Amino acid sequence: MISIILGLIGLSIVVIFHEFGHFVFARLSGVEVEAFSVGWGPSIISHKGKKTVWKLCAFPIGGYCKLKGEEGFQAAVDQNLQYIPSEKGSFFSATPLKRIFIASAGPLFSVLFAAFIFILVASIGTTIVTAPNRIILSSEIGSTLQSEMPNPADIAGLKTGDKIISIDGKTIRDYSDLQEIIASNPGKTMSIEVLRNDKKHSLVITPLLDPNSGIGVIGVYAWIDPIIESVQEKSPAAIADLRPGDIIMEADGRPISNTVDLMQVFNNANGSVSLRVKRGDQTLSMIIVAKSLEEAGIRFEGILRTEKAKSLPEAISMGVEETFSTISLEIKSIGMLFRGVNVFKAISGPARLTYLIGTAASEQIKAEGLAGLVPILDFLAFISIALAIMNLLPIPALDGGRVLIYLIELIRRRPINAKSLYRFQFIGVASILLLFLVATMSDIFFFLGK
Repeated sequence: MISIILGLIGLSIVVIFHEFGHFVFARLSGVEVEAFSVGWGPSIISHKGKKTVWKLCAFPIGGYCKLKGEEGFQAAVDQNLQYIPSEKGSFFSATPLKRIFIASAGPLFSVLFAAFIFILVASIGTTIVTAPNRIILSSEIGSTLQSEMPNPADIAGLKTGDKIISIDGKTIRDYSDLQEIIASNPGKTMSIEVLRNDKKHSLVITPLLDPNSGIGVIGVYAWIDPIIESVQEKSPAAIADLRPGDIIMEADGRPISNTVDLMQVFNNANGSVSLRVKRGDQTLSMIIVAKSLEEAGIRFEGILRTEKAKSLPEAISMGVEETFSTISLEIKSIGMLFRGVNVFKAISGPARLTYLIGTAASEQIKAEGLAGLVPILDFLAFISIALAIMNLLPIPALDGGRVLIYLIELIRRRPINAKSLYRFQFIGVASILLLFLVATMSDIFFFLGK
């Protein structure tokens, strides 16, 4: 329940800031805002201001900004009018240029919100838990990215135990750096430098596009030593008396070098695994009853990456750079949808986003207290930019479609016929409903697969 609440709060903040952009620019353009709502459905709390009703509604998913005269479009269609009627202070009484500003303001505020988050995170500093830059080939445990073809890591000549130290000249500090650069460059051939047995080797690798996620992959796992960091209360691991600091040496008689070794043993076991564990100077034997490593309730030691707090000028510079980098990455991601990506797995709907935000937030808070929320802010910034880009697509009924309509009006210097606009909007609504259906199906498949 806490995860759901946190997820709803996070997603709602992103959407409300987007809608607030429409509100601000509408007021600046002389267009009256009849209502600004946090959430949807029946009103729980409302306050009538001078011209705007402020509402908190029953269903806390996003919100909306209702502009005066927006319903004039439907009235024109119903009354078979050639053009949309307008009155002072209404949306359609504003010039096409002002309407372009109002429609663009939502995406603009979404980008500004993301930039603010990136600047804030840079100014306060962060500490994230990640894994070393040492890798394990997924092919060695029978996992290939495409049938009858080697993984990119195997083609490049990588080996289990290699440490990735740079890609295209960019230093790889840890596994998070590796994931970030590989994910954003599917199909791009890159130079890669590795450390193997204390010797450097230069290789070339081309990440493969993963059709299920729309990102680049090479077929590796992170090498994480089997040292226990924490044990979940009342979990199978706790019942077996595993403790933080324990080093798992063997599982069902198999030597364990890393957590992937351990995961394989659990996956091949019949519901229980015998362990040999080093605890200080002692070597202990115990049995853990669990069907998977995840079910066992063990968290293994990662490495801490600390980004020191930056001065305000440095934070602004980093925040702006991160904003443009994220915009570029997400535009690339949209392009991937037309390159054979499985949209039912690559697209997330509101339910999945709520779950991901809430779960990540609750786990981070549980592990690190309120300081654990800092990495979640980056996730919210990413979603905010995604919302901006999706809304700017030239699809009727989205902000981008509206900008296109008003731009045509501006160039033609006369309004678009109401019936033509209706047909255009109908296509947009149908497109959005189709996208919503795909996102909903994606969410269903995601939760059924858990």
